[in-house]
Amino acid sequence: MGRRAQEAVSERAVSVRGMRLLHTSDWHIGRTFHGHSTLAALRCVLLELADAVRREHVDVVLVAGDVFDSATPAAAAFELFEEAVLAIRAAGAAVVMTSGNHDSAARLGHQAPFAAAGGVHVRTRADALDAPVELGDEHGAVDVYGIPFLEPLLVGERSHAAALGTAMDRIRTAAAGRANRSVVLAHCFATAGVVPQAAGGERDITAGGLDIVPASVFAGTDAARIDYVALGHLHSRVRLAEGVRYAGAPLHYSFGETSPMRGGWLVDLDAAGLAEVRWLDLPVPRRLSEITGDLARLLEDPALADREQDWIQAVITDAVRQQDAMARLRARFPFVARLEHRPEGVRPADARSYGDRTAGLPDAALIAGFLEHVRAGAGPSDAEAELVAEVLSSVAAAERAA
Repeated sequence: MGRRAQEAVSERAVSVRGMRLLHTSDWHIGRTFHGHSTLAALRCVLLELADAVRREHVDVVLVAGDVFDSATPAAAAFELFEEAVLAIRAAGAAVVMTSGNHDSAARLGHQAPFAAAGGVHVRTRADALDAPVELGDEHGAVDVYGIPFLEPLLVGERSHAAALGTAMDRIRTAAAGRANRSVVLAHCFATAGVVPQAAGGERDITAGGLDIVPASVFAGTDAARIDYVALGHLHSRVRLAEGVRYAGAPLHYSFGETSPMRGGWLVDLDAAGLAEVRWLDLPVPRRLSEITGDLARLLEDPALADREQDWIQAVITDAVRQQDAMARLRARFPFVARLEHRPEGVRPADARSYGDRTAGLPDAALIAGFLEHVRAGAGPSDAEAELVAEVLSSVAAAERAA
């Protein structure tokens, strides 16, 4: 094929390409994992994300809330934030991000107009959520609406669902007047036949418990098209509809995040709107693993060799609690983060109070119950029972003689 023919093919490919977005969320910069810093691991993942922007020809990176883990991030967290955003910009993508329930909207949005001049668009103001970031491709404008986390009481609503309903009414009104392709970012618990807790990872978003938002809140209309909704808050990927998804967090932040996959959604828009959504894998610097068994087996089993560098949740099944179990496990598994003693064959815990359980019991039964408690289910041996009976008999004889 000649040079002119190749250029013609290239021009046709560009003309139909449209816009490619990479949907991410919940970076939680500064969060720890069972007391361990995650900054180094997160840096590895976010820099790989920047490489993927270049490799996949991404035009816009979306961050749907919880950029930081704290309203007052440490200096090291800010440094990683700056490094990651600059790497994404150097790779050729604009950035649009919103504040989540972990972020300080005022701190994250500080000097947002100056950041926008450099291609980093930070949306943290509830009064401006219907003013889109206007981007464009070969087919025209694409409006990106960023809804910051809305605390219901602060915006005059009784629930998060009501707050988002009002926000989306404003966005639909704006979108109808502009008649462009539209993308929305939001940070919430949304459901469409999916139980949000099953996706793992995040604490309740309200003080009073779950405040679930129906995915239908984000629906567009004939006059106000909503082509894609990029959600944040759940830490595992979830598809609520073809154009309504959670990307999850870039790292595992708890053992409850059962999905092994970490990454984001590559979202392609063409002239007609949403064209394709596909998953982009990002590296997992350290896997999550649960190991179960008696301590001696866990320390010696060669089948566990491939888990020695994982984050480990260990369940010890020995009948008697083992001394220095955590230190001994860490000699083989240096990244043990959680240890649970769960003896095999132990009866379920009695929900009654100690006083109710022990009312009217003889002294021998009280001592046996104490030994069973401290030994996690293992009561006195025959020899110990005989010794206890002997001592109690001696005490009773002494009391009678007094």
